Amino acid sequence: MTSEKVETVIAGNYVEMEREGDPKAPKSKLSNFFWNGGSVYDAWFSCASNQVAQVLLTLPYSFSQLGMVSGILFQLFYGLMGSWTAYLISVLYVEYRTRKEREKVDFRNHVIQWYEVLDGLLGKHWRNAGLFFNCTFLLFGSVIQLIACASNIYYINDNLDKRTWTYIFGACCATTVFIPSFHNYRIWSFLGLMMTTFTAWYLTIAALIHGQVEGVKHSGPAKMVLYFTGATNILYTFGGHAVTVEIMHAMWKPQKFKLIYLMATLYVLTLTLPSAISVYWAFGDMLLNHSNAFALLPRSRFRDMAVILMLIHQFITFGFACTPLYFVWEKLIGIHETKSVFKRALCRLPVVIPIWFLAIIFPFFGPINSTVGSLLVSFTVYIIPALAHMITFAPASARENAVERPPSFLRGWTGMYSMNFFVVGWVLVVGFGFGGWASTLNFINQVNTFGLFTKCYQCPHKA
Repeated sequence: MTSEKVETVIAGNYVEMEREGDPKAPKSKLSNFFWNGGSVYDAWFSCASNQVAQVLLTLPYSFSQLGMVSGILFQLFYGLMGSWTAYLISVLYVEYRTRKEREKVDFRNHVIQWYEVLDGLLGKHWRNAGLFFNCTFLLFGSVIQLIACASNIYYINDNLDKRTWTYIFGACCATTVFIPSFHNYRIWSFLGLMMTTFTAWYLTIAALIHGQVEGVKHSGPAKMVLYFTGATNILYTFGGHAVTVEIMHAMWKPQKFKLIYLMATLYVLTLTLPSAISVYWAFGDMLLNHSNAFALLPRSRFRDMAVILMLIHQFITFGFACTPLYFVWEKLIGIHETKSVFKRALCRLPVVIPIWFLAIIFPFFGPINSTVGSLLVSFTVYIIPALAHMITFAPASARENAVERPPSFLRGWTGMYSMNFFVVGWVLVVGFGFGGWASTLNFINQVNTFGLFTKCYQCPHKA
């Protein structure tokens, strides 16, 4: 029995490492259906749901900065590039896990993370770089969800300012400490995607019904600063795979992940393109001063429903972004392998506090996406995976013994390396270079205009 299991692992046919108990029991069947997900479909829902959260509401704002044609082209381009680097991360994960399981390493109570993959394949310096960029990005990704919650609820109830709503939703989102791992997001990721699907089509239909405002102008792109700020927001949109490794690890057979992110991206494009195009068509340059698309659409029961659904989805996405941080913190303080959900939840709470605080300091919905995209996402999910893949398979022996071979359409390792060099060069120059310059200037402008700890960012003045 034991020898058969070892051979299975060596062959790369991954077994479920965390399933325990009798799966045939009625209670267990019900729990598995709602709670214990690890299939290809679960991974697809997780990737798609995580990719299209609150950024759906900022893409019309990006179109007003970029113009219609550039907005569409950048979505298609970065969608494909993001799918490519998610594929690279999956290849490196499979390579790392295969090597470790051949050494009889047991991951039954341990969640593999991106920085550990880098450590195992390339050493401690890569581990440190991956840990810094990934944790910082996920930290600010969680901050963005809190800011988005406060921004959205304000359009239903403006009796409280956005800062007060941030306090309230910070407390609500802190309850994600009780969700043990990505196995347990099955029902949440499914519901989350349904919610954003409704919101996207609400934005599309509502904008078309509303029609163009009187004297509408579509002057973008007007300034380089705005152009590259909008581009980096789209870079951020398709850079949601900072949690790819954790989603893969939650799968029963991680080697089946290969095309999941691409399939998720194609679905996401059916939501982001129609909504951004129609809202920008209807409101044009007015979006330059309204980074949340809800701000310009007239209040109705459908808009209120879309706001509520997005709030629930942002809670889910907060959990997606924060759970890897919880894992890192658990490993740091030595409680990661404990089976007590309550103990783990209690120890996770300190992670939420700095997120809460940063959301109150920098409540700039929209501009913060671009800044995070250019300075953090560019390295976390584009440059580092491409470089890591090239260096890992630089030795001839590594290429010969690779678990995953290059896709046939690239015609071998030369095509693989050419693709990776292009990704690194483009993102370094356009994403980090021009994008970092533009988004940082825009962010500083928001600070100078509204100030830190502002109570109500972009709120209309009440009489």
